[in-house]
Amino acid sequence: MNQDRWLAVLAGELDRRGIAAEHAAPVVAEAATHLRESGEAPLRAFGPPEEYAAAVAEGLGPARWAEETRAPAGGIRLDARGIGKGYGRRRVLHNVDLTVRAGQVAAVVGANGCGKSTFLGICAGLVGADHGRVRVRGTIGYCPQYHGTVDFLRPDEHFVLVGAGRGLPRDRARAAGLAAAAELDWDGATRTQARHLSGGTRQKLNLVMAGLGEPDVLLLDEPYQGFDRGSYLDFWQQVWRWRDAGRAIVIVTHLLNQLDRVDTVLDLTPKEAVPC
Repeated sequence: MNQDRWLAVLAGELDRRGIAAEHAAPVVAEAATHLRESGEAPLRAFGPPEEYAAAVAEGLGPARWAEETRAPAGGIRLDARGIGKGYGRRRVLHNVDLTVRAGQVAAVVGANGCGKSTFLGICAGLVGADHGRVRVRGTIGYCPQYHGTVDFLRPDEHFVLVGAGRGLPRDRARAAGLAAAAELDWDGATRTQARHLSGGTRQKLNLVMAGLGEPDVLLLDEPYQGFDRGSYLDFWQQVWRWRDAGRAIVIVTHLLNQLDRVDTVLDLTPKEAVPC
């Protein structure tokens, strides 16, 4: 199935499931962008369009978590104030604020190209802001939307490498990585090099690496790219475990409608006629 056909089937499946055009269009556009930039075949990156549409529908559906079972939010873990960023004459971010406490989940949403990934990169310290400041109390785990893996390393070698940077002994890092992979219904002990993994499996690897060492703040840039329906649900279960353990989690996403799965929503869609 070629890319155009896959995207057309995805759009049709979203419509069949009753997803409003205003919510379906960004999903199709994000998938198209991912395929164009990654060069992957759609079935390898996302799986069958029917299954991906099911995952989207699940994400747009009612929340599966009970508010009354949650512990109160803790202290501030991430505080971004007055963030501004531009590239040449094009302003991407203007005076953006976000505060996330321990035990909270924040979603960053907005139209394509409006700076969601740039904002997360600034919070992670990977991108410099033109204005404003970010304060983080604790350690950071970061899951990029693309890349992040080393082509010629196996998954368990990634666990050991990242674990070493976080002060974990080799055996402990490998065991923690394999356990986290199992939570995503994936065998991290595979001997396959990262370059031969599917897009969805590489993203699972990125997600596992982000959580190694139990960081206080998790910054996740559309971490479910390429996940099938089951993996997408496993992802949200992992988010709840992190939240209940007192982590602060920021997720760049386009799959939330009612946004009842999160505590805070930062919408970066421009409110004025600024090129974006």
